[in-house]
Amino acid sequence: MVLGDVLEQVRLSNEFECSIYLIILAVGVLLVAVLVCGTPLLLRDDGHGDQGRNGREGVQEPAASAPGVWQNHEWQLSVHQSCQLRLVGTGGMVVMVTGAAGFIGLHLCLALKSKGHGVVGLDNFNSHFDFTLKRERQKMLLKHGIFVINGDINDALLLRKLFDMVPFTHVLHLAAQPSIRYASENPGAYVHSNVAGLVTLLEACRKANPQPAFLWTSSSAVYGLNTKVPYSEDDRCDRPASLYAASKKAGEGFVHIYNHSYGLSTTTLRLGTVYGPWGRPDMAYWIFTRDILRRKEITIYEGPNKADLARDWTYIDDIVDGCLAAMETAEMSTGTGGRKTGPAQNRTYNLGCSKPVTLPRLLRILEQHLQVAAKIRVVEIPPNGNSPFMYASINLARTELNYDPRIEPEEGLKKFVDWYRDYTMIECNTCLTDSSC
Repeated sequence: MVLGDVLEQVRLSNEFECSIYLIILAVGVLLVAVLVCGTPLLLRDDGHGDQGRNGREGVQEPAASAPGVWQNHEWQLSVHQSCQLRLVGTGGMVVMVTGAAGFIGLHLCLALKSKGHGVVGLDNFNSHFDFTLKRERQKMLLKHGIFVINGDINDALLLRKLFDMVPFTHVLHLAAQPSIRYASENPGAYVHSNVAGLVTLLEACRKANPQPAFLWTSSSAVYGLNTKVPYSEDDRCDRPASLYAASKKAGEGFVHIYNHSYGLSTTTLRLGTVYGPWGRPDMAYWIFTRDILRRKEITIYEGPNKADLARDWTYIDDIVDGCLAAMETAEMSTGTGGRKTGPAQNRTYNLGCSKPVTLPRLLRILEQHLQVAAKIRVVEIPPNGNSPFMYASINLARTELNYDPRIEPEEGLKKFVDWYRDYTMIECNTCLTDSSC
């Protein structure tokens, strides 16, 4: 196809066809980037691998990537026990949670288990973020009777085994390669996880009998170059501003196809910026807290015309409430073993607090809770796909899910700071003698 033909197709008036075309085009661009990188996905050492608390690499347990692991009686027993309902016959959910050892995964697994639902987790324990932090989340989940399988969503054989073992009512897909900044350095990881991994999981759900309801987390980043705020679910999403956003929008296209073609009940949750205890060490609130306590200079960005950057900072408990409401209102899929018997539920919601918080305000709140003044340097925002001002309308979620976020930044950041002080008390002794730690 020549360039003129491509441009002609982009001008198609049919919005759905145009969106699907752009999705495929975006995926193609990312795949080309993978070929250029020429490195095995997720095995590349590019200096971003996190280490344990004392500077040593964490040692992973054997991954569930071979039938030899599945045939282990203890492994199968752990899966079945984790999926048991507290009260049999109560109509509870049996849920597979991918990315269970992640920030949001931890909190959602605990919330589901506390309500008596059966939960089993899946996580590949990659080292993009603090490996030790993930292991500690895993230990916490295990204490509450939640087994987290060391496996990858790209492992079709493992997924098939799990669906054969357990009649899941819901799949909550949280696993993803996050971070807008890292995407430009290793785009292949985003294709591998956010696109290929998603499709592998959708295929497993399609072939399952019964088919589960499928819920997953996309991102407000899909709104891309839109200048209208707050974003609404029906706003344009065909102009991503980053590789990460492109991977998430591509995922939304594939989810739509599996709903439309195979009767999979689907719910897409576009999240804003989530914060709280056990969060991600690469997030601004975590970095600011750490550097304020270490008396390090903090660099913050400002937008065009010296405008303050703002984000839809949402406390983890509010996000958990929204996700649970979406799960509790999810309808059954209409497909059986990949055959569609009728139209299936297909929903998209923004989840956030719809109250943008500027970076200067965020820093002031942290200074107050930490009782330490921040050393701040302000620079212009780089062209890396970050939008200066981002927040979404949550009116649809309010109406259909009774979603009602309640935690203000002052309260939420206080909870994080209290947790952070306790966590870092045992985190590392090196920082007492090494200022670069």
